[in-house]
Amino acid sequence: MDSHRHLRISIAIWLGLFAILLTAPAPAHAAPSGVPAYDHVLVVILENHSFNQIFERGDAPYLRRLAKGGAVFTSSYGVRHPSQPNYFALFSGSTQGVGDDNRHDFAAPNLAASLAAAGKSFAGYIEAGSPRKHNPWESFAGAAAAERPLSAFPGRLDRLPSVAFLIPNLTHDMHDGTVGQADRWLAAHLARYAEWAKGHNSLLIVTFDESDDAADARILTLLYGAGIRPGQYAQTIEHYAVLRTIEAIEGLRPLGQSAGAPVISGPWQ
Repeated sequence: MDSHRHLRISIAIWLGLFAILLTAPAPAHAAPSGVPAYDHVLVVILENHSFNQIFERGDAPYLRRLAKGGAVFTSSYGVRHPSQPNYFALFSGSTQGVGDDNRHDFAAPNLAASLAAAGKSFAGYIEAGSPRKHNPWESFAGAAAAERPLSAFPGRLDRLPSVAFLIPNLTHDMHDGTVGQADRWLAAHLARYAEWAKGHNSLLIVTFDESDDAADARILTLLYGAGIRPGQYAQTIEHYAVLRTIEAIEGLRPLGQSAGAPVISGPWQ
């Protein structure tokens, strides 16, 4: 009888352990959607150039080097024209009904607020001269405090927030300056983070707000960093998909139209 009793107890214990394993949360290194749970994500937004103007020409050697070592999306698009609605889409999952570059103020959900509610952090680093229309947090109540000057970008990269946007000024984002000027600025300001990210579970996203080429509405979007399988990917994405992917990485509830957008797939090793 004692042996039968011990057998029943052992079975009960194993069944209990099995139930715990089935209901245990996913490991910290993997987001629920299957994308990696990165420690840091840095998003850089450039201006008004098509995919071919950057990827098929020789004026941006540093961007082409990142593209060679990263994941390039060949069917990436902005949301609409002009610039500002695209920044709102990336930051809040909505253009907020805006179709211009004028001043607007909203009390609406946004990425900075979502991260704060989840106990995570956000910062928007801007180069002096970056206009309000390119700094979306300035238009959202409670989010403007997340803005930092470029000089505050940390020397110790492990002190970066969970998610950060880096916004060059009009000369260095290709809006007013040349592609070559912007590319040299990116090499000077991104190279250290890009190489560090590969060995420190971090991600760099480079994208454009929109294309000004009526014949080619595609924009360059590339991912570079830890766990990225280099190559070209044909998945169709727009800014809502980029935001949805950041939300998946951080385990956040989707904002606005990002809820209906696909999470970026394919490049994760």
